[in-house]
Parts: sequence; C-alpha cells; structure tokens
Amino acid sequence: MIGPDTPYLRVDVARLHANIDRVAAQAAQRGVALRPHVKTHKTMEIARLQLAAGAVGITVATLGEAETFVRQGIDDVVVAYPLWLDAASAGRLRDLTPDARVAIGVDSVEGAAHTGLLLGGSAVEVLVEVDAGHHRTGVEPARAGEVALAARRAGLVVRGIFTFPGHSYAPGATRSAAADEADALAVAADAVRAVGIEPRVVSGGSTPSLEASLEAGLHTCLDERAPDRAPDRGVVTELRPGVYVFGDAQQWELGTTTPDRIALTCRSTVVSHAGGRMVLDAGSKVLGADRAAYATGFGRLPELPDARVVMLSEHHAVVDVAGAPLPPLGTRVDVVPNHVCAAVNLVDALHAEEPAGLRAWSVTARGMNS
Repeated sequence: MIGPDTPYLRVDVARLHANIDRVAAQAAQRGVALRPHVKTHKTMEIARLQLAAGAVGITVATLGEAETFVRQGIDDVVVAYPLWLDAASAGRLRDLTPDARVAIGVDSVEGAAHTGLLLGGSAVEVLVEVDAGHHRTGVEPARAGEVALAARRAGLVVRGIFTFPGHSYAPGATRSAAADEADALAVAADAVRAVGIEPRVVSGGSTPSLEASLEAGLHTCLDERAPDRAPDRGVVTELRPGVYVFGDAQQWELGTTTPDRIALTCRSTVVSHAGGRMVLDAGSKVLGADRAAYATGFGRLPELPDARVVMLSEHHAVVDVAGAPLPPLGTRVDVVPNHVCAAVNLVDALHAEEPAGLRAWSVTARGMNS
C-alpha cells in the first residue's frame, strides 16, 4: 500500500475503531455520556463513527466548526468556550437552532449578561464554565451560581456546568487533575443549585484524565433532557475527550496511550543521512510545531521507540535513531505528531488505511477557526 506522495497523515482505521469502541464501552459501563471534542479530527466520517458508538452529541471549539458539522447533519453541538458575541456571531448561532440543539459557554456575570442581550429568549442554551485548576478560562467553582443566575435573568436557559481539566497534560498529573475536576464540579453544582437552578449537565473531561475520571466511580447518568430527572448531587454526567480517537506523542509520553493504540501517523520518506542521522520530508507544516515542556522531541517513531525527532524545520525532520541502523534512503516511515489536533488542522485530507486500500477523508472543518 504505497499511498500518495509523502508527507501525508495516515489513519489506521482498525485502531481508530478500537479506540472509539473502547472508550464508548467504558463510558457506558459507568453510565456517563460522551460528547467527544471534534476539534481533534475535524472530520465528518469520524464524528459519525463516534455518534454511532453512542456519543450524545459533539463538542466544538468555534462557531465555524459548529456550522460545518450541523450542515452535515449533526444535531447536538456544544461550543465549549466562553464566547464574546456580537450581532453577527449571535445571528450565526440562532441560524443553527432550527436544525440542532446548541449550547455555548459563559464564565462571568458580565459575559452572561452580554450573551443574554443578544440571545435571550432564543433556543441557544448556556453552560457555566468553571476553573478546575487549569487556570485558563472558567469562573471559581463557588461563584458558578452567580453566573448561572445572571444568565437566567438575562433570558438564557442554563443547561448546566462544565470544566476542562487541562492541567492533566503534565507528567504524573492525570489522577490529581481528575480529582480537581470532580471537586470543582461538585462545588459548582451546589452553587448553582443554591440559586434555584438545577444543572441538568455536569460536564468534564480531557484525554489524559479520562481513565481516572471513569475510574472514580461516576454515578448513573440521567437524561438531561428530562427536567424532572436531575442528576444526583455532585455527579459528573458527561465527559468530552478529543485526542483519544487517535492518540499522539504527548499521550504516549504521558503514559495515557501506547504505540499500538496510536491511530494517526505522518507517513514520510527518508531523504538524507546527513550527519549520521535520518532526515525526513515531514516538517512543522504537516507535523505541527508543538512541543510541551516534558516532551523528549518533536515527535516519536512507532517502529523506533528510542528514536526522537530532534530538529524540526518547515519541511524536514531530523531524527536521532539512538544507535539503530539508518533506514535506507527512500524508505517510508511513520512519525507520531506531538499534538495530533494541530497536525490535522494543517491538512486537507486524512488518508484512511482500510483493507481495500487508502481512502481520502476530507478534513471537513479545516480552517474553521472562527
């Protein structure tokens, strides 16, 4: 299976299915809803696989992503960020509601009031974002009730609360981040209930903390669409992982996946042995340039687990093979990007490796960054 000219992003479809099915089964066993974050793959074929496996809807990062997936027939979308709307963006949200349930994030009294001026009385719902320790966005958990009350007074329907335990992206932090997530959501849920609003959704999740969150004994997830069946106190009802579908070098280094589960790689060609190292034709314009502080390189090679991408330019990757024999010039090798979401955002298509050969899957939401 030679495939197109390198470099290109290759999807191992069998591994992709296994990742989707494994996490769906784990969530179902715990009674927790899955709302996968599709900014990881931006691809309709994969979103359909996740929904077929039991996902209740999707999470997106931008209005453009929301519009793209709703146009393709997905009818339940959460924009999991606090948005600062204007008349045009509010209109875009309203235009989605005839075809889909739509919710967005708010994380301040001011933001809730502003959103209500533009969307009050509409079908667009809101979720209050709380900070569980990542310190990016989100209100302090104890103040979630203030934001929820401001939203309701502004004419908005408050669906519930959510957080992102992004500090799970650090070595050894997955379990502590999951504990922080549970604590923050419990405090926030109590704060929202204290102002007379029942959070029908209590949502968390990241890929590194996913296993720990599921292992925490999360209780039965009740149907958030039935207002007379509210979840028990402090219960997480929904998780929103994204990277789990593919895995990447970050997850490999954090120990939250293994090389045999990684479903997306960059197929590249050995073009040089200069300096006694392997030089590939895949650079930052296909792998992405992300390198976390804990990362040991700019990417990993499944077939050479001790090797590291030690230098990355726009169109080349230099690999230290750690004493292994250099593959002959012209050899095609796979590189695992550090951050798969960033890599996918750089290409027009993913090349799905199926038994019958390679099939191009359009990156449907490519470039939908606003």
